[in-house]
Amino acid sequence: MFGKVRQSWGRVLDAWRTEPNADQDTRTHNLFEAAAAYVSACAEDDQERIDEAAGWVSPEALSFGVNELACRAVIALARERDESPRTVARSLLGLPAA
Repeated sequence: MFGKVRQSWGRVLDAWRTEPNADQDTRTHNLFEAAAAYVSACAEDDQERIDEAAGWVSPEALSFGVNELACRAVIALARERDESPRTVARSLLGLPAA
């Protein structure tokens, strides 16, 4: 009898446990989160993370997010360097000053 009670109690405890499944990522990601993950993975040359981030949103949304991230990064660097965004962008790409 105690064996059945212990077994039933074990099932109840298992049902209460909320350990996340490592194989399942059900959380949705927004396009800015995907863009940040994608760009940082590209900077670190991590193909696995690049592929993962690219699968979070549509290619169009990812492109928009990467573009927005690039604009914000250039503006932030321009303010930090006290230069124009155009100068900073050309410098980052290794282009001569215009």
